[in-house]
Amino acid sequence: MDRSIQDVARLVGTTSRTLRHYDRMGLLPPSRLGSNGYRYYDDGALVRLQRILLLRDLGLGLPAIADVLNREMEPARALQKHLELLRQEQERLARQIASVSMTIEQLEGGEQLMAENMFDGFDHTQYKDEVEQRWGAEAYASGDRWWTGMTDTERSGWKARTAQLGADWTAAAEQGIAANSDAAQELARRHYEWLSGVPGLPSSGGRPSKEYFLGLGDMYVADDRFAANYGGREGAAFVRDAMKFFADRHL
Repeated sequence: MDRSIQDVARLVGTTSRTLRHYDRMGLLPPSRLGSNGYRYYDDGALVRLQRILLLRDLGLGLPAIADVLNREMEPARALQKHLELLRQEQERLARQIASVSMTIEQLEGGEQLMAENMFDGFDHTQYKDEVEQRWGAEAYASGDRWWTGMTDTERSGWKARTAQLGADWTAAAEQGIAANSDAAQELARRHYEWLSGVPGLPSSGGRPSKEYFLGLGDMYVADDRFAANYGGREGAAFVRDAMKFFADRHL
């Protein structure tokens, strides 16, 4: 049974404008166009839309979703993979809920906090599959050894350095400075030095390669999860352009 774009929008809880945007992105073309130009969607299109929404909830941006859909297999098999990921996320959230609930009970009861239970479900390995897919299993393994080998103080310092770098990038983008300005290039240098501290990255001479550095800049713009670290797509584009100028001059 075909459904109109308005019916699908109501069914999903979104807008016709969003569905048309998905069409322009090549994510969700209508099954057919009526004589009046209206878009109609069949069951196959609804299954595809369900997969798009699942992937968005898993944190992927629209360009990344398009890549997944373009190389994916038969819909039922693909949905099975999504279901497995959702169950893993459900289990992780259940562990987090139990962990935080226990901490609240211990605080309210004046009990000794059980530190070994406080961080159950807060899993730094949640992006393991994505890292291995992008850069290989050794890249993840090296990074995991590095991260788990840190002391709590070292991890806190790394997080603070990362947050400060992101904040400085965002502030520079908001000021509207040029990507090739001295200030932007100093940020790009700091970014490269920050990456140089992470083992297992694609490298050249023991340092992150130019290709990797440029690809990372492109990914900041293409993936909404990364763009959010720089104030959105516009800020991420500024970071990418500054990184490219730096790479062309120094790498």
